[in-house]
Amino acid sequence: MTDEVHDPGHGNSPAAWTAVIIILVAFIIGTFAFWFEAQGLGTLWLVWASAGLLVVGLIVGGIMKAAGYGVGGAKVKSKH
Repeated sequence: MTDEVHDPGHGNSPAAWTAVIIILVAFIIGTFAFWFEAQGLGTLWLVWASAGLLVVGLIVGGIMKAAGYGVGGAKVKSKH
């Protein structure tokens, strides 16, 4: 008796990696900006800009997935 295991791919695709990198950069910038704001350096605008960048990362990932760069997409060389 064999149990078939379905591997969902775990998001290992150009779309996922691009989204994760953009979101990671947004979190790093936002963390430093928040810390500098706590020191009274007036960087609250940068905290909100990094939140906007996080949303951009999600949108870029979705657009790339729709364009075929997601897991199992038409433009990805390795099929999971």
